[in-house]
Amino acid sequence: MTRPGVTVVTPFHAQRRTNGMLERAAASVRAQTIPVEHICAEDIHHLGAAITRTHGLALVETEWTAFLDSDDEMDPDHIEQLLACAKDTQADYVYPWFRVVGGSDPFPMFYGKPFEPAAPNSTTITILVRTELAQQVGFHPDPNVQVGGEDYQFTLSCIAAGAHIVHLPRRSWTWHHHGGGNTSGRPDRGDARPGSRRPRHR
Repeated sequence: MTRPGVTVVTPFHAQRRTNGMLERAAASVRAQTIPVEHICAEDIHHLGAAITRTHGLALVETEWTAFLDSDDEMDPDHIEQLLACAKDTQADYVYPWFRVVGGSDPFPMFYGKPFEPAAPNSTTITILVRTELAQQVGFHPDPNVQVGGEDYQFTLSCIAAGAHIVHLPRRSWTWHHHGGGNTSGRPDRGDARPGSRRPRHR
């Protein structure tokens, strides 16, 4: 049984704590225009963002869960806007869009359009979802699936569970590309690799 409210879950690895990215993400959560809770789940065993996100998700007790990766940040009204959309549309899962720092939007063709189940990049993991649904589905990346990542597989599982998915056509969070690209939550990429060193974010 959940209680009213929203909890943000942020998976992170140790390098994100030392390079300042985790603090930047956490500061954006603290700056939200409505009260939210925040769970930061550390990838101690180098398992990747999907499994770590599931560990954090298991601790959520509020009705709604939002996800934010440790290298990204939310606009101050990100949660307020998504929650209002969910209530207005009776959605179980709401996703907005992003602006990119360090690159350009790689998927502009999907902005403002309903989720397309056949298109892996038509949504991201920076969403608001009913906690009971998210905990039921979980993140279980399948290495045999050749298209899309764990967020796409999660979304398809939500649909299979009967979720009503709504797109809010608003750029309410910042997707940071760094070091020439995005790690996509994988423990073998970028600053997620053991021994990796990057300049501290300022």
